[in-house]
Amino acid sequence: MRRAVVAVAVALTLAGVAQSAPNRDEIGDEVQTIPRGGLPAFAADADAPALYRFATTRGDVLRYIPCTCGCAQVGHTSNRSCYIKAETDAAVTYTSHAAT
Repeated sequence: MRRAVVAVAVALTLAGVAQSAPNRDEIGDEVQTIPRGGLPAFAADADAPALYRFATTRGDVLRYIPCTCGCAQVGHTSNRSCYIKAETDAAVTYTSHAAT
């Protein structure tokens, strides 16, 4: 099993998609870039894994749901912005805004 994990990590690194450690963004939220299919460290408790997976796979739904916490003033355009800060075909940069 350990060999399989190491092989996947090496393949992702060679593909230019390495998992970053969580850090803080300009508004104080944790952010972490993860290869597609993974979840950030701050999405490990209770319902958070299911909610972050939904935000990743069903952005088409969350884009139409406004956030009610007042985060529009920091640039969030929908509820999806509270989960995902940026994304590419290979990776997603998650934000802890929804988890806090």
